[in-house]
Amino acid sequence: MVGAGTVSSSVVIVGFAALGAVAIVGIVVATILGRRSGRQSLEQRLSALASRLGVDAPVEERGTGIEPALHHLELVTDRAAEAVAESSADAIRLRRALDTLPQGVIVCDENGTVVFRNARAVGLMGGRHGDALAAQAVVDLLADAWKQGSAYRTLDLYGPPRRTLAVSTQLIDDGRRTLGVIAAIDDVSERRRLEEIRRDFVANVSHELKTPMGALGLLAETLVSETDPTVAQRLASRIHTEAFRVSRIIDDLLDLSRIEAEEAPPREPVLVNLIMAEAVERMRAAADQRDVKIELEEPTPPVTVLGDRRQLVSALYNLLENAVKFSYDGSSVRFAGRVADGQVRLDVEDHGVGIPARDLDRIFERFYRVDQGRSRDSGGTGLGLSIVRHVAANHQGHVEVDSREGEGSTFRLILPTHSEVL
Repeated sequence: MVGAGTVSSSVVIVGFAALGAVAIVGIVVATILGRRSGRQSLEQRLSALASRLGVDAPVEERGTGIEPALHHLELVTDRAAEAVAESSADAIRLRRALDTLPQGVIVCDENGTVVFRNARAVGLMGGRHGDALAAQAVVDLLADAWKQGSAYRTLDLYGPPRRTLAVSTQLIDDGRRTLGVIAAIDDVSERRRLEEIRRDFVANVSHELKTPMGALGLLAETLVSETDPTVAQRLASRIHTEAFRVSRIIDDLLDLSRIEAEEAPPREPVLVNLIMAEAVERMRAAADQRDVKIELEEPTPPVTVLGDRRQLVSALYNLLENAVKFSYDGSSVRFAGRVADGQVRLDVEDHGVGIPARDLDRIFERFYRVDQGRSRDSGGTGLGLSIVRHVAANHQGHVEVDSREGEGSTFRLILPTHSEVL
């Protein structure tokens, strides 16, 4: 198989071969010039050779003799050199332009031999097992294009990393004869992932809202015909609970939508000690109701980060809410901040039910719940950790989790300090 530089290299080689041929002709001419016999025949042959190369002698320089013929040949040589240089530059420019494309491009000549692959195609057709499968699929599609004129296929490579490639091939011709085949390879992995996220999001929202709304309708219908005040009071309390749950889902969806839209939120120096205290105060009533003690350990000395105060408080509140919600009654939650290596680390540690290892990679997905029944009983929306992840990303930070089922969990929000951001 011919490499990516074949097109420009072939042009240069052909050009220099042409120049070499002209030089050899010149040497032969010089040798023959010493001979007086056959002068007229030599002049005719030189003129014919120059004309065959595509350049006729200027009208004002046409004449008989060796000098006009040699001058004509020099003109042809100059034109050939210019054509070679121009063709080489065009080929290099075309190759560089194709190398910048995000799609892989493979070109075959009329014999089916690969004459060009851009940089993206070389990267996609590497030596790993999945790439070998993709390379074979491209070869098959090129063969299909020879027979059908065009072909298309979507390839799922399970990696790692998992990728999806869309490959299309098309026959190249000039209306009279076939010139070759071109294949375009597009990595649509991210597009496919976003489509799946969007589809799952719509399905999850519909499901999450359908459950409480169905309960509200059933409870309201029962309440209309209920005459017992005690039962009516209990039904009204359930309606209030379900209505609050719907409100929480909608509020979290709005918060998540706003945080995702603010990829670069307004930045101002925010004192970490203050946002930690504010998050604790917002969570205090729910913690007291469960008899869960929140142990606050603020960083010393106080430290600041650049960011959006509202987003940061929301992230810390969601971490605390998650910890309190899944802690055992009467236990404690440790909320500590410390500075190390230009970063502030905010730990929320509980001693509750913990998270199974199989679920750790998915807990930051929207609406994902480790225990569906327990989460619904506790009033969770499944959006809190997703909000935390987006807030961390918006502030050039990240979130980590350490957990062992039955022993508790530690969530760690890591943000660059004020001086580090600057």
